[in-house]
Amino acid sequence: MKDSIRHLIQQALTRLTAEGVLPDGLSPTIQVENTRDKTHGDFASNIAMMLAKPAGMKPRDLAQKLIDALPADAQISKVEIAGPGFLNFFQNSDALAERLEAALADEHLGVRKSGPAQRVVVDLSSPNLAKEMHVGHLRSTIIGDAVARVLEFLGDEVIRQNHVGDWGTQFGMLLAFMEENPAAAESELADLEGFYRAAKKRFDESPEFAERARALVVALQAGEPECLRLWNRFNAISLSHCQKAYDRLGVKLTPADVKGESAYNADLANVVADLRSKGLLTEDNGAQCVFLDEYKNAEGNPLPVIVQKAGGGYLYSTTDLAAMRYRSQVLKADRALYFVDQRQALHFQMAFEVARRAGFVHAGMELEHMGFGTMNGADGRPFKTRDGGTVKLIDLLDEAELRAYELVKERNDQRAAKGETPFEEAELREIGRVVGIASVKYADLSKHRTSDYSFNFELMLSFEGNTAPYLLYAYTRTASIFRKLGKGTEEIGGHIELQAPQEIELAGKLAQFGEVLSSVADKGTPHLLCAYLYDVAGLFSSFYEHCPVLSAEDEGTRQSRLRLAALTRRTLKQGLQLLGLETLERM
Repeated sequence: MKDSIRHLIQQALTRLTAEGVLPDGLSPTIQVENTRDKTHGDFASNIAMMLAKPAGMKPRDLAQKLIDALPADAQISKVEIAGPGFLNFFQNSDALAERLEAALADEHLGVRKSGPAQRVVVDLSSPNLAKEMHVGHLRSTIIGDAVARVLEFLGDEVIRQNHVGDWGTQFGMLLAFMEENPAAAESELADLEGFYRAAKKRFDESPEFAERARALVVALQAGEPECLRLWNRFNAISLSHCQKAYDRLGVKLTPADVKGESAYNADLANVVADLRSKGLLTEDNGAQCVFLDEYKNAEGNPLPVIVQKAGGGYLYSTTDLAAMRYRSQVLKADRALYFVDQRQALHFQMAFEVARRAGFVHAGMELEHMGFGTMNGADGRPFKTRDGGTVKLIDLLDEAELRAYELVKERNDQRAAKGETPFEEAELREIGRVVGIASVKYADLSKHRTSDYSFNFELMLSFEGNTAPYLLYAYTRTASIFRKLGKGTEEIGGHIELQAPQEIELAGKLAQFGEVLSSVADKGTPHLLCAYLYDVAGLFSSFYEHCPVLSAEDEGTRQSRLRLAALTRRTLKQGLQLLGLETLERM
């Protein structure tokens, strides 16, 4: 709807320019926002205030001329001037009802991408294979997954890339330990953290072991068969740990999406050579660097992007440049999104600039770092175990499921005490699993991507507020209507008629689904979808309370409200699925 209103305003501006009311050459960004107070309409624009000065008019006077120049549109019932010159647009409820009918009849809920479809690379998760996945990998994994799902739903072709850390000097240490303990390696690798600590202990204590580890790094980089065999075995076991976490989380990542650092090893020398041939390299203390004048240190000197160390080794920046070239030239990406810690912002800004200057990416390719904040404990510091260690992701999910199970079991006991039919144990376990995983994910996704947040089981498992349990329960309320009715949503006749204020409020919010998804896709911010679904759930609750559905006063009203409830149900389910959350038909 906002796009339609922008188009109407643009037509009015064009007309006023032709009439000489507005000067030639104006190209303002037309802003249209949702109003908070529906007595002031459904949408508002400040365009008259923006253009009053170049027009040489008072904002309210220009606003009136804009209203007079607006083309008629069946979706708009009226336009009013408010305050210093806002244009307030009121939706036509009949046209709104028609839009909702079209959404209900469409498997995509009437959602379409406004621009052309793109091929989008989504770089997400990217754990270091030297250790088990820990809570620090959660945000990249689930935020990237949610955005990728939204992009796909809108019609983009999404290519997931799990840029795992499977190369580097630490692998010499791990390979040496595997070589030294071939029989125990399989069982010890079941605990990657313990395996890594044991290897590190040997490296620190034994000069002979350390020397062997360094030699194995060289042999691995040279492609020595036995080193590659051990390395492949280690990676296979390590990746299986990752896949278990992905499966538990319900994210759409598979072994086929893995494209680790090692995949670009053969191209690193070419990256350096190509940077040199383009005159971008400078040697500094033996290291090969690209200096960027627009990025300076505290002393005002240009910062370097180091692509080769003095000893000949390569860095993350070299691998990232090779990956960018691959994603541009081989994957033919129009857009590449990097879901990586916010603290890496400068690294990506500089690497993107080098890639563009070197011609590693084509001119139209968008490179975007989707940085995120840290997950903290109650003390505001990065989340740790009680003894200060790293929290394994699997352990966190285990605890979440257990706590959720205990919570729903307690509610089930209260249900039984009231004489209601309790849930069977197997269903309770399944509810606990879904609620537990959803709560961990939603608590993260509902925060702005760039913000730090404090992890709190009590808050995230609450059935009140903007939480997964609240939304899952809201969905089950919509499902219960049709369970009582004994019919599927597709069997409901009639058509939507919007009369009561609560019906109109809910309908207006449901019509915004596509707009919200477009914002998530553009900005990489799933919290906007979380906030939207929370609003939908709240408005449905008000609608359900004030507008009887199954006991409506007449059949036409009953069918209308059933259709509105059906669209709410589908919107909530689709929205939760796009966040990567499973739903339940009853709780």
